[in-house]
Amino acid sequence: MLGFQELYESYAPEVFRFAFSLSGERAEAEDITSETFIRAWVNRSAIRTETLKAYLMTIARNTFLERRRKSRREVPLDETLPDPAPGPDGRAEAQFELIRVEKLLQPLPEIDRAAFILRVRHGLPYEEIARVLEITLASAKVKVHRVRKRLLAACIERKVY
Repeated sequence: MLGFQELYESYAPEVFRFAFSLSGERAEAEDITSETFIRAWVNRSAIRTETLKAYLMTIARNTFLERRRKSRREVPLDETLPDPAPGPDGRAEAQFELIRVEKLLQPLPEIDRAAFILRVRHGLPYEEIARVLEITLASAKVKVHRVRKRLLAACIERKVY
């Protein structure tokens, strides 16, 4: 039985030429060649040395066909679509705003801050907030509402919307 390196060195040029003939692209032929030898080595117990070349060519062809089937399902991305992620300016502005909001939250009582953070940053429902803070459901809703009201008042006072 041949070792992997011997197997590769002996048959890679022929497999590559075959793959290149099928695909017409150098990069794809290289990928098919690599995949062929990986699959052959993983299933090396099935290799019979008298049909080794044919076995490798069969794997290469099947790999090519499989890649072709997959590529038919792929759709090219529309380059005209804008990236929804904020740019550096937007991220910096958001970071500045977060720091400002955190400063506004600091003087508030801890339980009010906690209720607001659990609701806004962590998305917990009011029932969970009440359970975590060991308060009533109504109290959890009131605490979050009051913090929102204070933040809105601070934004209006600074004329920031």
